[in-house]
Amino acid sequence: MRRLSLTLIILFLLSLVIAGQFSTDGNTQAQPRSQKPNILVILADDLGYADIGVQGCQDVPTPHIDSLARNGVRFTNGYVSGPYCSPTRAGLLTGRYQQRYGHEFNPGPPQNADPDVGLPLTETTLADRLKALGYTTGLIGKWHLGHEPKFHPQKRGFDEFFGFLGGAHSYLSNDNSQNYVMRDSEPVKEVSYLTDMFGGEAASFVERHKDKPWFLYMAFNADHTPMHATEKYLSRFPNISDQLRQKFAAMHSAMDDNIGRLLETLRKHKLEQNTLIFFLSDNGGPTRANSSRNTPLRGFKAQTWEGGIRVPFIIQWRGTIPEGKVYDDPVIQLDVLPTALAAAGSKIESVWKLDGVNLLPYLEGKKKTPHEALFWRFGEQMAVRMGDWKMVKAPGSGAEFAERRGAATASGAHLYNLAKDVEERTNLADHEPEKVKQLSTVWTKWNSELEEPRWTPNRGRRNRNR
Repeated sequence: MRRLSLTLIILFLLSLVIAGQFSTDGNTQAQPRSQKPNILVILADDLGYADIGVQGCQDVPTPHIDSLARNGVRFTNGYVSGPYCSPTRAGLLTGRYQQRYGHEFNPGPPQNADPDVGLPLTETTLADRLKALGYTTGLIGKWHLGHEPKFHPQKRGFDEFFGFLGGAHSYLSNDNSQNYVMRDSEPVKEVSYLTDMFGGEAASFVERHKDKPWFLYMAFNADHTPMHATEKYLSRFPNISDQLRQKFAAMHSAMDDNIGRLLETLRKHKLEQNTLIFFLSDNGGPTRANSSRNTPLRGFKAQTWEGGIRVPFIIQWRGTIPEGKVYDDPVIQLDVLPTALAAAGSKIESVWKLDGVNLLPYLEGKKKTPHEALFWRFGEQMAVRMGDWKMVKAPGSGAEFAERRGAATASGAHLYNLAKDVEERTNLADHEPEKVKQLSTVWTKWNSELEEPRWTPNRGRRNRNR
């Protein structure tokens, strides 16, 4: 009898331990909190600030992206450190301003690229750091950080790769010998609709690695040109008369569907509460190229106006960070790396010289204001934001060349109060000389710490709304 009573007591105490480690939320059961969380980074390509439902989009439903905001934190002032593709991706994966190591511009087409054009080998990626912590790492989609074998994703910390190395790709075929869709290093023989393929590969990655911590970088090429859509998605939007916008809607809807497919896979395996999810775009929308929308912001992709650098930005980690929260302080994609590493239990070393910060204590209300200032340099263009104030040189304000080496200065920049003038219409530089001096000083100091661009692929090309 005594032995039976002792057994019952042990079973009762064990049940309390199990109950403390697990919690339920609807049909989702969390993994033990002692387990390292999975890390999922979903990056859209050329998505405008106003192209998701929670930020005002009305003609293209985005229920799955919106669910991330409903179940997580949406950042109204989410930025990227470069106004177009490759530099932003370099900053995202290193947690450092890409201008610090000369990655200021896109690499250019593979047939024209120098063998040394790519994310410098001196930089350590998020995949490198998570792999060292025992994570299985995968990249699906667009790389755009170098074509040569030494820059291949599997040389930069990724265990698995399914995607393409360049900056753009057909959604319907795989006939570009310079930029094949590949599985690891081997070209894929047949390509169906690429967004659907990427969604399927992402779900498969989770299925195969569901029993141990993983990091998945899900880098869609939607909604980047070429504007390719299948009838399955086009038929959803018969009432959009603008053909370009209709194609955008179809491509965007396909991406949202496949994000939903990935989220459903997480729920199927009861992984949602143990997965830290980031969703953002690599830059603002290039409206003339793909009919994206940056409303109410001024400017477009490849410009340091708000429309080029402020993007949709959402974080979800159910049961750990607040749900349905709107966060207004400025954050930047450089924060993804230190936030992910902190969640994984890694100490952030000062020797890494990161510019991003761990956002978790800010989201939990333990700290305020992640960044005193944020900075941009892009050819002749520049910007700096401190609090509500932004100083900027962009097309229409004294900076017309997007890709001129080492040309940016703070002299003659415009000044805006974004709290009162988010559209950047009223230049206050003549009325606020002390504020101009303050912002010029901090930007010039930051600029003095940077490396000269290692390449300029388009020979000082004038900015276009691409």
